[in-house]
Amino acid sequence: MAEPIDFYFDFSSPYGYFMAEKIDVLAAAHGRSVRWRPFLLGAVYKVTGEVPLPSKPLKGDYSKRDFERSARFLGLRCRMPEAFPIGTQVAARAFYWLDERDPVAARAFALAAYRAYFGEGRDISQEAAVLDLAAAHGADRAGLAEALAGEAIRNRLKDECAQAIARGVFGSPFVLVDGEPFWGVDRIPQIERWLQTGGF
Repeated sequence: MAEPIDFYFDFSSPYGYFMAEKIDVLAAAHGRSVRWRPFLLGAVYKVTGEVPLPSKPLKGDYSKRDFERSARFLGLRCRMPEAFPIGTQVAARAFYWLDERDPVAARAFALAAYRAYFGEGRDISQEAAVLDLAAAHGADRAGLAEALAGEAIRNRLKDECAQAIARGVFGSPFVLVDGEPFWGVDRIPQIERWLQTGGF
């Protein structure tokens, strides 16, 4: 059986959100599963020297327009939150804690967090918002709050970020199909062709 597709994303990435809405259906159409792997763009930027896209001269203004245009093109709802970008450590840690217990709930939480942030403008950098979203998808709120205060889940996320960087992940979304890297939601047609043909 083929290895799962690895889907790397940061919860503050609009393009990551767009891919999150599409990747499972795309993979399932070709008999593949997806392993969701949140990471922190901030950790990557320390290696690459990059800065968040909206803060770049000229390119930043374009990117904000492109975020909303790309959402319309993909049939998705997206409005830029007032606080953007944000820290996503809490959401990513919560995801991994959930994933260890119930991968289906973890994925539902991830989509809910993305939709809350890019659809409703909720600040998912705040622990209370993350706990509310996780609890709405069956998480033990008290248990998650306790875990978020501990070192184990912090170290898990650090390890995931280190592994992502070691695999060459430098942006969000980043998809690995049998070792072949695809960066950006605009690579969906290439990913689909790759899955159809086994490579090109």
